[in-house]
Amino acid sequence: RAVDLCAAPGSWSQVLSRKLHRGGSSGAPTSEDTRIVAVDLQDMAPIEGVSIIAGDITSQATVDEVLRLFREGQTERYADLVVCDGAPDVTGMHDLDEYIQAQLLLSALSITSQLLREGGTFVAKIFRGRDSPLLYSQLKVFFPDVVVAKPKSSRNSSVEAFVVARGFRLPAGFARG
Repeated sequence: RAVDLCAAPGSWSQVLSRKLHRGGSSGAPTSEDTRIVAVDLQDMAPIEGVSIIAGDITSQATVDEVLRLFREGQTERYADLVVCDGAPDVTGMHDLDEYIQAQLLLSALSITSQLLREGGTFVAKIFRGRDSPLLYSQLKVFFPDVVVAKPKSSRNSSVEAFVVARGFRLPAGFARG
């Protein structure tokens, strides 16, 4: 069960569909319980095995729709993985771009706190900068294991990286939306 936030044009959803619906590299069939939901404000072309929602990740209505898709025929089912490859339209003003990216990441974390199962994983694009330690500490409220990875394919001069957060847990006193 996976959710792809800010999914357009759908690259991560395509990879998830191949890996989860076709049994990964072994080609063995996977559980009928497999669900992949892609969410974006932009329209997306259909992807086999993926439910697509045109919605805003900051909207409770979008969260409710994702949960409805996960709970069809089930009760209290959540995602095992949430990915977010969203990025703002870059202005060229590094501080502003970093701030907007951080706000997008926090919106993704907010929806993730309502969608992810205990022990689940969250992977999101991040722009590394002076406020990155604050973002990491906010993620550590929900995830005991937070690491930052910069893909080899990314230019050395790029501030873009990915945060991988594992072991989701709700903090004491935190209630899901």
